[in-house]
Amino acid sequence: MGENFPNRPEMITPDWLSDRLIQNGLLTDQRVTGIKFKAIGTGQVGDSIRFTLSYDCGGIGPPTIAGKFAASDPISRGTAQMMKLYLHEVCFFRDFAKDLPIITPRPIFTDIADDNGDFILLMEDLGPARQGNQLDSCSLEDACHAVIQAAALHGPSWGNADLTDAPDIQTDPKIRVIAASLYPAATQTFVERYSKDIPADLMAIVIRMGELAQPLFSRQRGHKCLTHGDFRLDNMLFDVKGGTAPIAIVDWQTLAPGDGAVDLGYFMGAGIGSQLRRVAEDELLDLYCKEMADHGVPLTRSDIETGYRFGAIQGVSTAVFSAANVVRTDRGDANFLSMARGALELMQDTGALTLLEEA
Repeated sequence: MGENFPNRPEMITPDWLSDRLIQNGLLTDQRVTGIKFKAIGTGQVGDSIRFTLSYDCGGIGPPTIAGKFAASDPISRGTAQMMKLYLHEVCFFRDFAKDLPIITPRPIFTDIADDNGDFILLMEDLGPARQGNQLDSCSLEDACHAVIQAAALHGPSWGNADLTDAPDIQTDPKIRVIAASLYPAATQTFVERYSKDIPADLMAIVIRMGELAQPLFSRQRGHKCLTHGDFRLDNMLFDVKGGTAPIAIVDWQTLAPGDGAVDLGYFMGAGIGSQLRRVAEDELLDLYCKEMADHGVPLTRSDIETGYRFGAIQGVSTAVFSAANVVRTDRGDANFLSMARGALELMQDTGALTLLEEA
């Protein structure tokens, strides 16, 4: 980690970028001569950028690359800094990505400030691609590709202490205490903001979870494998590089050791929504178990049941906490409502609230 790196897109110079591309074998002895950039994506705790590059005469390099930086909005940035979200993403691309079969962008350069407040991540641009859209759900085929990628993360990292015990991705117990203290107020904000948009029986679950903040955030997730932590459609690209690969997983700021079935429940509840989930749930859960077995981790539906239910709980708590602690936008409101509805309905269908009430 260090302090000497460009922490905003406008600070990247042609000479600095030329050196990074050469170091990664993406450029020979030519140089970048021009850089243009524009914002992409809808992330709320980081700024995502696409850079369009030009080169000197005869220079052949990537026409575009993607970049991520700390959020410009101070509220979002402060939340990410407190939760060490930028550090987790840097750790994934710096230390883990090359050793896992999951499809994700190839990193070009990443660094982070010692206080975790500024960071930079430059990576390959996977376009043209189809951006997953939380508000539209997805096809069953897309959902199957996502479940296969979940197993590609969970299976190879299962029981691998070199990965799950890495210090930079551990959750500080103090953060759990802080989150538990902030969660009731976040619940109140969520209820006041969205009470007209969520049915009363589902909102009652939100309110009850606010009363159960201590067991919600003190629960030990275990260190079975690496988990994405925000495994939903907005963090997925489909038909990447013009269809060269069916899917890629992005946004690794919530990487943490845990129970892979939690990612699965999060995706099925907060991710694809109830209409597709209720039709395809058995097929997708069976696919996950098959893929995990193919990675050498035989699991039954019974083995993943508790984690799956906790995934629905995590989908609700993420929507509630994020809505109150990042900058508010129309897209953000729609996104948090979509996440909460799907996760609440999965909680209701599986009786997941009892996991907290009996803790």
